[in-house]
Amino acid sequence: MSWIILIVSGVLEAVWATALGKSEGFTKLWPSVLFGIALVTSMGGLAWAMRDISTGTAYAVWVGIGASLTVVYAMITGDEDFSIVKTLLILGLVGCIVGLKLVSHD
Repeated sequence: MSWIILIVSGVLEAVWATALGKSEGFTKLWPSVLFGIALVTSMGGLAWAMRDISTGTAYAVWVGIGASLTVVYAMITGDEDFSIVKTLLILGLVGCIVGLKLVSHD
């Protein structure tokens, strides 16, 4: 269950990071509200998952999922330029995240 919570928390990290950018320095209400809700929920899930998963592994997975999804979303929406190299690097990052799960004894 901890791994599921961690993955959901990583997805929420991408949500709050994207909402933070869309809030334009907290000048837009709804992106700012979404940022706050996603941030608190994401951090809470990370903290909960870290009861069973080591800190280094949990944090690396959480950040990796959030960063990967944030870049993918930005490429889909056109906020970030698409390139094959970026896509391959993101796939490499995802491969490393899966590898951490496979070698984890948690």
